[in-house]
Parts: sequence; structure tokens; C-alpha cells
Amino acid sequence: MITALEANALAGLSAVRHGFFTRRGGASTGIYAGLNCGLGSGDDSALVIENRARAARHLGASDDRVLTVHQVHSPLAVVVDRHLPRADLPKADAAVTATRGFVIGVLAADCGPVLFADADAGVVAAAHAGWRGAAGGVLEQTVAAMEGLGARRERIRAALGPCINQQSYEVGPEFEADLLARDPANAAFFAPLGHGGRSHFDLPGYVMGRLSRLGLAATERQAPCTYENESEFFSFRRTTHRKEPDYGRQLSAIMLI
Repeated sequence: MITALEANALAGLSAVRHGFFTRRGGASTGIYAGLNCGLGSGDDSALVIENRARAARHLGASDDRVLTVHQVHSPLAVVVDRHLPRADLPKADAAVTATRGFVIGVLAADCGPVLFADADAGVVAAAHAGWRGAAGGVLEQTVAAMEGLGARRERIRAALGPCINQQSYEVGPEFEADLLARDPANAAFFAPLGHGGRSHFDLPGYVMGRLSRLGLAATERQAPCTYENESEFFSFRRTTHRKEPDYGRQLSAIMLI
């Protein structure tokens, strides 16, 4: 059975449906077992397409497809209004739409998925916020793209979904130096939790901090740790530590009705 987390900030909007999908209830097997929605993975593409269709049907979409962009850890947000062939997907890390009944989403396996909605304007968005994209401004560009379609930031609600949490996110000194060079205040998101004095990065805290500065109507964190909850979520870092050949991706999606 498919399961998806919902954010209170979005669930109360009558014109919006959303879900931060877990890995439960999918057709894939082996290392991809469950609802792997990543077409870029090495999984059987027919199974991935079926998984994505199940997610769309879970949201009540009449079209059992989901549009996800070609994610490249960038700050780019694009406006979309129709399905595109896989070869033509824009390279970006956020999708924005005002088209009703059209499911858009992002894929993640440790990075932070963020869903946005201005129900009054009829504009929704999905952003993929890894540390690089978040630091580069993907959240800010997503809100700007929504405003370009008539949304107003004081009405926009946003929610962060499952991602790797600080206790599982050990980073090297170059990573820390990069973020501190961008803004010394980023020191608040690092703590020496591991052995040998290496810092751990608070990705959900960092994403929520950036969201809090945007002047939105509401922000919410629904971010259980993808690394620690193997039965619920895929994790790139967990796969890397186990030296597995590949990993699944979970979908976070939103639509206007």
C-alpha cells in the first residue's frame, strides 16, 4: 500500500493535493524495492513508470503521469504546463505550474524536497533542495517563478519533506568552508557530532532557515531522516556506505484540482 506524508500547511488547502511519498507500495524489487520513481536509476523503466502512475493515482489525478525535471543541483526553477518527452525535460531543480490537474514533483534520496502552494492564485511548485541548490537560491527562484504566475509570497505555503538529518550527515572541511565563505552565519548549521571532530550538517535546518526569510504565509518541516529509516526511504548516502551499485528515489508531488 502506497503511503505519503502530508504537511498540515498544505493539507488544509481545498484546491491542492500533495504527498511526500515513501518507498512503500511500489512495484520495484531488489535494491529498488518499493516505490522507486527515479527514471534516472538503473531500475526497470517499466516498473518506474508504474510507480509514478501509482503516485499520480494516489493524488487523484486523471492523467497517471507526473512531470519531474532533469535535476542538476542548480538554483533554476522553470514554469511547466504540459508533459514533455524525457529527452526534452529542462535541466532545473524546481517546477512551477498554474495548470490544474497536472502533477509536478521532484525526486530525492537525501536532499530536501520542498512543496509550495498559493491556492488563491492557483499556483503550485516543487523544488529539489540539496545543499548546493539551496545555497545557490533554488527556493528563492521558485518563489519568484510563482510570483511571475500571479502568486503572492504572503499567501504561499511551503513544506519541507523527508531528507537526511544532521546526525547522519557528516561532511568534510571543504564543504564547511564553502558554506561559511558564503555566509559566516551558516556556522549555526554545523556541529562536531562524529568521531575525529568532523562536522555534521543540518540540511533541514538550513532549508527551513532560508524559507523563513522569504516572508511566506506558512512554512512546515515534515523531515524524518531518509538515512536512518530504511524501511520508509531510499538514501544515497546509505547506499554509498554499503557500496551498493545504485539506489531508488522517492517522489514528492503536488497538483491543483
